[in-house]
Amino acid sequence: MLLVEDVLLLLTDDATGKAAVDSSTLDLALAGAVLLELAAQGRADVAGPGEQVKAGRVVVRDASPLGDPLLDAAIASIANSSPRKPDSMLGVLKKGLAAEVRHRLVTRGILRHEEGRILGIFPTNRWPAEDSNHEDMVRRALHDVLVTGRTATPTEAGIVAILLAVDKVHAVVVDTALSRRDLKARAKAIAEGGFASEAVRKAIEAINAAVMTSIMAATAAGAAASG
Repeated sequence: MLLVEDVLLLLTDDATGKAAVDSSTLDLALAGAVLLELAAQGRADVAGPGEQVKAGRVVVRDASPLGDPLLDAAIASIANSSPRKPDSMLGVLKKGLAAEVRHRLVTRGILRHEEGRILGIFPTNRWPAEDSNHEDMVRRALHDVLVTGRTATPTEAGIVAILLAVDKVHAVVVDTALSRRDLKARAKAIAEGGFASEAVRKAIEAINAAVMTSIMAATAAGAAASG
């Protein structure tokens, strides 16, 4: 399972099939998960001083295929785009991403696609769980990491980083005596220290900050439009 697939499952209610966050936030979280996975696998990075592109821009370090169509397409998108900061690159990677990940999970029998209509007019789509075994395993693993204190794997640290960015750690890790504040503090420590490579750690910090910045900007724009 890809990091982006785990994030989508964790941010989707198993019973209702609805996302736990608004669509704009979900899109950014998924794009951030893809970028994190590419960074963790050494395929993408954030440029530093003295490179051919301006510092702080997302660059491809290794364009060789990973063997997964979604990740390979993401590498190609970064390579074919002008050098961008992480928040701008999220806008490139998020296009059609939620639909693609949901389709993958439906095809594998993990989610179920249900269509309906509100008042018989407005179409609705939901993706309730068809097989929650993998998601349950991920939730138990995150509980072990955040509550019990087990050292996180890079994948688990990546998931925690994205959940932290969208402020949903407390919604995923439940049944704990920890306060929401303490849980968030532990998540922050894991997100900042769960990667052995300093270069990857810096890239992930930049990506995580980009997700949070983009979400706040989208929220502010929505509030202004509704006001």
